[in-house]
Amino acid sequence: MTVRPWPDHLLSLQEWDELPEDRSHHLELVEGVLVVAPRPAPQHQIAMTNLTSALNRQLPGTLTATPDTEVVIDSTFPPTVRAPDVLVMSRSLYERNPPRIDAGEVLLAVEIVSPGTGRRDRFVKAGEYAGAGIPYHWIIDLTPPASLTTLALVGREYEITDKATGPITLSEPATITVDVSRLTQPSYLW
Repeated sequence: MTVRPWPDHLLSLQEWDELPEDRSHHLELVEGVLVVAPRPAPQHQIAMTNLTSALNRQLPGTLTATPDTEVVIDSTFPPTVRAPDVLVMSRSLYERNPPRIDAGEVLLAVEIVSPGTGRRDRFVKAGEYAGAGIPYHWIIDLTPPASLTTLALVGREYEITDKATGPITLSEPATITVDVSRLTQPSYLW
């Protein structure tokens, strides 16, 4: 096991950029503090891939869904950078291919709850996303029966707009049908 030196101070966005790439962990920056979690388990990864594909097949041509993309929640020092499991942005922003997205340019942020990050995925990130002005937020819990909770920004807080454990058709941020009960199926074709 190799132990690498961990930052001993609050990181700036520039220092965040200078960290070596780490594909073995999921990294985020929270108020300048490096937050490390294990990479998600296979079912989480398949659900993330299936959801991204389903969204891209159904979104209008002006929007694009991407997995695991960095979002700057707060750029002031000490900064916060999150990486939602899936997010929806404008196609024009996607085509510019920035290394990270400003929260004000995110239409939908999706978190898939992982063991060890449940409270963070359900509550902490929802508060951060709402405070940053992201209009829509989905929380997917893969624990049987898998569930989807959709939230919409009202003022500076989210309100629950729908819950489902099977197929559901949503009208925001676009007309989209999702079957949360089938997200972890590797061969699921939407």
